Amino acid sequence: MRRARPGAAPRGTGGSAIARTRRAVGEPRALTSVEAGADFNEPGSAEAPEGDGALSRLWHITLCVSGAETPLKEVRRGLEQLAHDHPFLLTSRYANDHAEIRYWEEARDLHDAAAVALRLWGEHRSSAKLPPWEIVGLEVIDRETYHQRIAEGYGPPPAAPVGVHPY
Repeated sequence: MRRARPGAAPRGTGGSAIARTRRAVGEPRALTSVEAGADFNEPGSAEAPEGDGALSRLWHITLCVSGAETPLKEVRRGLEQLAHDHPFLLTSRYANDHAEIRYWEEARDLHDAAAVALRLWGEHRSSAKLPPWEIVGLEVIDRETYHQRIAEGYGPPPAAPVGVHPY
């Protein structure tokens, strides 16, 4: 399993298998789809055997955290630092006592994606100076389900602003 952000070239491919979009600083990005790396496994295709040769899939993660009130300035700074340190982060929403983080994770299966997501807040609490909040919610859905929800009008639209925003 490897952690990747959309637009990052897969390891060991020797070239960019994923189209990269560059933007000027401060210019908003529109998300329409996320292309997968070379080892991506399309839903419905034959699964690779367990182990080092297993194919990965993209999972959309929504992580919700909550805790004691913290000044909004500190919450925003911590989430911005997390986004800077880990550019796979798509968007964050926050208030003084809770936050929601959305991003794409590349993993072999739902269990691996969920395990990585559950470690995210705790592992980066001190480096990004995040509030000492606990995880109160986690949603992990595959790419097909994400796009189905968007098509049906549920969930955040793909053109939602990327970055850190207050509720």
